Amino acid sequence: MYPSPRIRILLAAVLTAAATGVVLTAGSAEAATVTVQAESYAAQSGARVEPTADAGGGQNVSYLAEGDWMRYDGVELGGAGTLTVSARVASAVGTGRVELRTGSTAGPLLAQFTIAATGGWQSWTTLTTTAATHPTGRQTVFAVLRNTTGGDFVNINWFSFGDGAPPTTEVGWVPVDQAAWNAQLAEFRALTPRPVPANAVRVPEFNATCAYSHSGPDDPIIFPGLPGASHMHSFLGNHGTDAHTTTGTLLANAGTSCRPAPDLSAYWIPTLYENDRAIEPKDVVVYYGSRLTDPAPTVPFPQGFRMIAGDARLQSPTPAGSVNAFYCAGPGGEVGRSADGNWPVCAPTATLMFHLVFQDCWDGEHLDSPTHKAHVAYSYDGTCRGEHPVAIPNLSFLIAYPTSGSAAGFRLASGMASSMHGDAFFAWDNRALGERVKNCLVQRAKCNTNGDF
Repeated sequence: MYPSPRIRILLAAVLTAAATGVVLTAGSAEAATVTVQAESYAAQSGARVEPTADAGGGQNVSYLAEGDWMRYDGVELGGAGTLTVSARVASAVGTGRVELRTGSTAGPLLAQFTIAATGGWQSWTTLTTTAATHPTGRQTVFAVLRNTTGGDFVNINWFSFGDGAPPTTEVGWVPVDQAAWNAQLAEFRALTPRPVPANAVRVPEFNATCAYSHSGPDDPIIFPGLPGASHMHSFLGNHGTDAHTTTGTLLANAGTSCRPAPDLSAYWIPTLYENDRAIEPKDVVVYYGSRLTDPAPTVPFPQGFRMIAGDARLQSPTPAGSVNAFYCAGPGGEVGRSADGNWPVCAPTATLMFHLVFQDCWDGEHLDSPTHKAHVAYSYDGTCRGEHPVAIPNLSFLIAYPTSGSAAGFRLASGMASSMHGDAFFAWDNRALGERVKNCLVQRAKCNTNGDF
């Protein structure tokens, strides 16, 4: 999940009823409040990100100093009239200000905030000001940091722009439709599991086998309703996936590049390029498994559930042996590295691969969250507990590309190899998914694409 430009626009007050629940929509001039996550910049100088302790989790931009700046593209400032502007900040030292300017780092001043010490780098407060006049519609907004005393002076979590009060910390949380979820759970719990054959492999697993469907610069999780706002993605599964995708549109679209047919989910990854030529996956196995010590409590994904694994903003070297890296599988394996050291060169008989593993514990309350990760977590000790007590299938993508590579290496639409990430937007037939979870995961039995032992 994270596009270029990387501005993630989330609305605090615009909720649209979908066929199977409530979803958060984005980006229109009628929106009461638009919230821009600080780490979702399109360009920056001096910015770093870190996990935040602020409500809702995710990341904040950290330890900003004099002259640092971030650029946010396409920020909807609405129509003429008073504009309320807020910033969520934390500081151990204060003594500076944040300027919001339009057009450039020296453009017209939209708003500014004086930064005082808040009690620590993760002690958060919301600052609010108003602009009597402002540019209207979508604008490029720069956050410029000013400090005359030197040194780091502020962390920023988000900015908001609107015609009302600043957003609550619940911005971006999409609640599960409890009635629909309770009905789905009741159907699941009423299923009678099939007996496991004596010769079955006792590994909790089933899969969907997916082919490449189509490409596009859309991301219905990060940029819902905003076609062309993302970097290029390679889509798997539902043939209708685009910027306007909702749970309802997925379930209404009978076409999918995945087997089994009851899986109408949308899956996507950044497009891989070799010498500026797109290399689409030749096949992707979407595994549903369990890493829990006891998979018996596992429940299906609720309709419309969505999540992201990986980080499109991570741009760092990935030398041989790195965790979560591209690798070569098959006869001959890896025979070298690209000139920059970040990509494997595979033998002609081998295949370029990537294995992407998603989170497997859920908070039980939300279909999505502001970071698209805060509602889920990894089960590092084999259990789901604390803020994420609900066990969900452990999703993973096993991606194979029809290329061996060369010294020239590759690039992703999101950047370096380290920026590999994946998105999942679930839309299964409830019974088909429930039977597979009950038969294969809960009973710890390896099943195939058809859900058979």
